[in-house]
Formats: sequence, structure tokens, C-alpha cells
Amino acid sequence: MAVRLQMKLGVVPDADRVDDSPDTLVVVEPNVGSVARSKGNLYLLVTGRVPGGRVREATRLAADTIRSEYYYDESAGIRVCLEKAIRLANKRLAHVGDRLPSGGSQEGSGPIGVAVAVVRANELYVATVGPAEAYLIRGARLSTLPDPHRDRGLPTGDLEPDVWRGELAVGDSLVLVSPNMMGRLGPDELKDAMVTLHPQSAIDHLHHQFVATDGSGSDGAIALEATEVAVTTKQRTLVPVRPPEPLAGAPDRSPIPLADSVTDGVAAARDSARAARSKAGNAFEGGIRRLQDLLPRRSPARHRVTPLSARRESQRRAAIALLVFLLLAATLGLGVSLWAPPAPIGRLDSLTAAQRALAAAQDDINRVFGPGVNIIDADPDAATRLLADAYQQLRTAGASGAGESVLAPLRQQVLAGLDSLYKVKPVGSQILFTFAGAKTPVDLRALVRGPDGAPYVLDKTSKSVLRIDLAAKKATTVLKAGQSGAAEPRLLATGGRDLLILDSKNQLWRWRPADTHGRGTLRSVRVRNSSSWGTDVRAIGTFIRDPQAGLYNLYVVDPSEEQVLTYAPAIDGSGYPALPTRRLPTNQKVDDVTAMYIDSNIFLAQGGAVRRVVPTSDWRMAAPGSRKIDGPGDDAVRPAPRYTLLTGTGDPASGTLYLYDVNSARIVAMEEPGPTGDFVEQCRLANGDPGWKDLRGIYYVAGTGGAPPSIVWIDANRVGVSVLQAVPEGPSASPSPSRASPSASPSRKPKATPRP
Repeated sequence: MAVRLQMKLGVVPDADRVDDSPDTLVVVEPNVGSVARSKGNLYLLVTGRVPGGRVREATRLAADTIRSEYYYDESAGIRVCLEKAIRLANKRLAHVGDRLPSGGSQEGSGPIGVAVAVVRANELYVATVGPAEAYLIRGARLSTLPDPHRDRGLPTGDLEPDVWRGELAVGDSLVLVSPNMMGRLGPDELKDAMVTLHPQSAIDHLHHQFVATDGSGSDGAIALEATEVAVTTKQRTLVPVRPPEPLAGAPDRSPIPLADSVTDGVAAARDSARAARSKAGNAFEGGIRRLQDLLPRRSPARHRVTPLSARRESQRRAAIALLVFLLLAATLGLGVSLWAPPAPIGRLDSLTAAQRALAAAQDDINRVFGPGVNIIDADPDAATRLLADAYQQLRTAGASGAGESVLAPLRQQVLAGLDSLYKVKPVGSQILFTFAGAKTPVDLRALVRGPDGAPYVLDKTSKSVLRIDLAAKKATTVLKAGQSGAAEPRLLATGGRDLLILDSKNQLWRWRPADTHGRGTLRSVRVRNSSSWGTDVRAIGTFIRDPQAGLYNLYVVDPSEEQVLTYAPAIDGSGYPALPTRRLPTNQKVDDVTAMYIDSNIFLAQGGAVRRVVPTSDWRMAAPGSRKIDGPGDDAVRPAPRYTLLTGTGDPASGTLYLYDVNSARIVAMEEPGPTGDFVEQCRLANGDPGWKDLRGIYYVAGTGGAPPSIVWIDANRVGVSVLQAVPEGPSASPSPSRASPSASPSRKPKATPRP
């Protein structure tokens, strides 16, 4: 009988590998009998001459390609399938060859080596390509299986894989090892370890020796030893033992044992049953006759005639009773149908739909992120279409009952790809000042950057305007309702050296800082016919007209006039005595304006969209040859944008506008020049930080000394800043607003603000 072989295996554990090792080890021993008989066991080592992350990714790509292609290909024998798998791995490595460091000893060759062995029954197939070695140990003699083109590492343009075939006997050992490891240890050390130790112990010993000699880089090794599997042999045929029957075969008895006893018992039981049945029948018939004799009999002389009216009354009562019974039955049936729990109808159809949607989503994801495939950079339009479809399929699967544990990793992969396509930048956030611990709660409504660079906020609760000193962590009251005859402050703006405040009586106030500690002068500014604005002014703004004299135009969004009114300043800067000019070519509805930004162009956040007033047009993002759309165009995964705040870099020729989208809690950046504007990027807080859910005001701060710019913002009771620079995300990262400044309450005592 032929001897069956069993492989004892030894590999370098992942936990013991050196940190910079680029090697990849693959061991496949199929459990399915048909696959094991046709393809056998696969032992694969992919090495790299140069350490580093890129080479490690390349070895993994080559190993996955060889394994999947070898077991998938059924067109030829083992030798041809191995050669085709190695050629396909070389082709895929050639696609990423420009990202691999040069490691070949010949020009045009790469740093990747392959050593592969297949064991089927007692057949052995071995192939090596590039920097990888294979050794066969038989009878304590070490033989090498060299590659004639060992200096040609993958990827290479001239690949000639040669597969060696031989017989494997009991006691033979095979070692696939990195040449970097063999260069430090030598073949004698390898032979002694394999002859005297178990394959796993031998590999552990060799790797420890490699590490002890300060070895680094490639350290992969796989060892096999063929052993015999014991076979169970058949000794003799087992015969069952039966006890003898002494009464079998007697002439006066049945040939079947105990048959006579059983027959006699059955006959006696049958006779007894017949006697009992006869007695029971006679008694039953007598009882029936006696019962019939006891029944009452009608006397022939006592006949009675029922009148017609009585019969009709009886019929009427019977009909009413039947109707009541039917109504009661219908009521009970209706109640049961209403109160009974609904049956799970269509559950099977929902699960089938969920499976189809998951399969479609997985197919789209594989076409974008499959092995050796990434079309995000090569074909972004196709990647966008496929990932958007995958996202919708995942939503369909979730609605059909698919588990969140299955959907979550797929959804995360899809959103990561879409974020890359839609230029999403995760940014951090830092709290500069907070009123959370103030004795009197605040309700911040507006934010501007003052002429001295400090943030100024409008608090609706205290009806005051506050200056935030970020260095001293202090809030100082600049103007409060009732101070100097001022009414409740409603709107803020800055112009030149002044902070402008419009109160609820349409009185314009100018506050000019005198130092950096919150002291300044306050005075009222006369604006012609300001009392006619009404109580519904939506926004005010300024534009520097004469930088030398510090003169600036005043812009007012007035819904009662259905216009954006522009006031020119007096020569001495004392006020605005002239009648305003109308910036809109025709009167239009402006009562839905939420913010205004001016830098020679006038932009309005109106009705959730952005509109450019000078010249008048809708400011939208548009791609050549496509219809105009609002925002970055990612409506497939996020709700349509609704812009409520805007700011900009201040450069009308080549600047950037920053728009706050309240629906997605993000800031969208778009180029300013041109009638449409081009999408630049979008920013959101990293790691799910909800700090941008309720922004009330924003302004842009340019970076200095090469530093990135930032956005200063407020919500109901905080002042924060977000640097527009990408930050890492992941389980180890945490939301950044934890670095909040100590809470503070505004100083209720205003600084000296004499009114001229």
C-alpha cells in the first residue's frame, strides 16, 4: 500500500518579525478534497530587497495575486498555472513600479522576489524568481534549487519563471527563505537546524540567530518536513455469536421458537372478546327499549291550533334575534382584526432585497477598491458614480432589514472614498472663550472682527455688544441698551478704524478703540432717512472708499425698500447726509437675507443660497457642459446645502469665499471671481465633533509666516477657531474642542466711552 505523506510546517510568526521586514508569507492547505487532489497545498514566500511600507504593500499584492490566480485557474496543470500566476503578479507590480524603490542588480528589474512550492500527494513543484531561495534537505544533504535569473527581481520586463518538479519522500525537508537571512546565517546553520529540530523549532532558532546578529529587513522563511501517515490494516473477518435454541426443530412443535405459546394466547383472547361483545350488545339493546318506553306520548284528544298572528310574532322575534346575533359576530370579528398584531408579511421579500442591494454595493466597491485597482485618481467620474450608487444600495439594504454590523464597515469605506472625491478636509477646533459658566446665560447672535483684531459679539440676553480679549480671557461691554441713549443693538459691522452698531431704533453708532485694552470712544452717526428703514433691516456692511482718509460706504439691506441701499460718506466723515443709491437693478424680495459680505463685490446669503449683487447674478458652482448645481455636488450622500453665513479672504480678483452650510455643519470654500465660482474644498470637524451644529457668525483670518488660515466662529455661548488644515482621524484621535478656555462672564462695567 502506498505511503501517504503529511507536512509538518514551520513559519516565522508575525509577532517575532522585525519591524522593517517587507516580506509576505502565505500558506494554503485546502480543506475541500477536490481542491486538495487537483491543486495541492501552496507555500509562498514573497521577499523584498529594500525595507519600507511601499515594498511591503507590493509583496502583499504579489502574494494575493499568485494565491488567487493559482487556485482560480483550472485550464492547465500545476506547472503552467504557477508560471501564469507569477507572470500576472509581475504585470500588476509593473503598474505600481514607479512607486517602488530600485532594488534590482540589473537595470529594469525590481526589488521583489518569489519562492513558491506546491505539494500534491508525493509530488513537489518549486519555483524561485528574483531575491528568494529554496533548499531541499534529503538524507542530511542540502541541495539548492537556484533561479537561473536570480538577479532579475519583480517587476521586470524579461520574466522566465522555471518550475522544478520532483518526488517527495518521507523525511525530506524543504525551506523557502529570504537571501538576506541566509547571507547572515549560512547554509550549514540552516541544515543543522532542520536535521535536528522540528520545522517550527528550527525556524524559531534560525530567526533568533538572525535577530541576535543585528539582522534587519527581509526575514521571511517557511520550512516543510514530509512525514508518514499511519494506515489502519484489516486483520480478520469478525463473526457474530448467536446462542442455541434447544426447542427449535422438534417434530411436535412449531419450527419458530415460542410460536405455539403466542398462538394459544391469541386464540384465548379472541374467544373472551366475542363473549364480552355479545353480553354488552344485549344489555345496550335492552336499555334503549326501556328508554323509549319512558318517553311521553301525545294524547289524541289534546290538539291545539296556533293563530296566524301568533306565528307572525314568533317569526318576527326570531328574525330580530338572528339579526342581533349577526351584528354581534361582525363586531367581534372587526375588533379582533383591528387589535390583532400584524402578520410578518413580506419578510422574505425584504431579506431578498437586502441581499441583492448588498451584493450590488459590494460589486461597486470592488470596482473602485479591488485588489490592484484604485480608480479614484485614474477615473474620478466613474469612481464618483460607482460610490454614489454603492451608498444608495447600502441605504436600500438598511431599509430592507440588513444588520448595522454588516453595513457599517462598507458605509465607512464608501464615505471615505466619496470624501476624497468631494475634497472633504477634516479640521480641528479650539475654544477661545466660553460663557458657559457665566452667572447670566448669554445668547450670542452676531460676530465681527474689530478694527483692533479682537472679536466683537452681540449678546441678545444682555442687549449689549462685547469685546473679547483673548489674551486676558475677558469680555468687556462696549455698548449696552440704555447707554448714551442707545436702544437694543441689532446688527454689527466694521469699517476702517470703526466698529459700527445699528440699534433697534435704526440709530447708527460708531465705536473707535483707543488702545488694546478695550477702551475707546462712542458716538452716534447720522444717516439720512434712517428712520424710514423700519424694524426689519437684515444686514449692514461697509466698503473702504478712501483708505487715506478712512472713509467708507455704508450698505443696508432694507426689505421695506426691497433694495440694498448704498450711502456715501461726508467728506469730513461725520455721517451720511446724501440720499442712498440702489444697488439692485429692480426692486426684489430681500427679507430672507441672513448675511452679507463685501469686497468690491457684494454677496448675500439669501434663502439658503448665495447671490452676488454686483453684478447681479446667482453665485453657483458650475462645470462646463453640465447643469448648474449649488454646492460641492455631493447631494447623493448629504442633504442639499443651505448657506446662512459667509466670509472671504478679501481679494475680489483671486480670493476665496467660505460659506457655512447649516444642513451638514460644514464650511464650503469656493473661488470668488467669475459669475459662477469654482468649488475649492469643504471642511468639517474631525472625528464626529458636533461643534459646528449651531454657528451664529464667522470671519476669516489669514495665516502669517506660512501658517494656514483659520475661521473664527461663535455659537450660542462660545467663541472658537478652526485652522483650515487637515488633521488625522481614527480611534486614537479625539475631538479637539476639549481645549476650552475657562468660562467667563462679561464685565458689566463699561470702559470710558465719552460721547462727543
